Amino acid sequence: MKKTGRLSTLGVIVAIGSVLLTAGTADAAPAKWAKHDQAAAQFRKAGITSSSSGGCSDWNKKTCTSFTNINKATVSGAIAFKKVSRCKVVITGGTERGHAAGTYSHRNGYKVDMSVTTCLNKYITGKAGKFTYAGKRKGDGAKMYKSPAGNVYAREGSHWDVTYYNSKA
Repeated sequence: MKKTGRLSTLGVIVAIGSVLLTAGTADAAPAKWAKHDQAAAQFRKAGITSSSSGGCSDWNKKTCTSFTNINKATVSGAIAFKKVSRCKVVITGGTERGHAAGTYSHRNGYKVDMSVTTCLNKYITGKAGKFTYAGKRKGDGAKMYKSPAGNVYAREGSHWDVTYYNSKA
């Protein structure tokens, strides 16, 4: 029987540990604000307001604007955007029903809708924000702009449909 030295045994342990760690690193679910009021409080502290056509925050009603189960990175990203753009931000869509489905959807907490303002338009489409034109979105033809952080802002008529992949502006 062949003897193994201490170094080879350590090498085997490291290799096994590496395999175990790699096997358990599937994409974790993003951190969420479970309740609307929790996320709304973060927005309010940052000077971001919200509005809904139904005057409500029930995430099961499409006329409401809800932040229930919104990703913490989405909230942080919108706050970071407000700080760097210095624009007034009014959120008109969150996680409520009525939006398109998909992995990076409103319902899954990745998106918010922001009211169109001259300030937002200039910041997103002009030189100030250093966003790059990313083409037209399939399906609705909305013009898309990618932020330096990789988030996507799509102009949908009366609002900007914003997908936050991270918590940066």
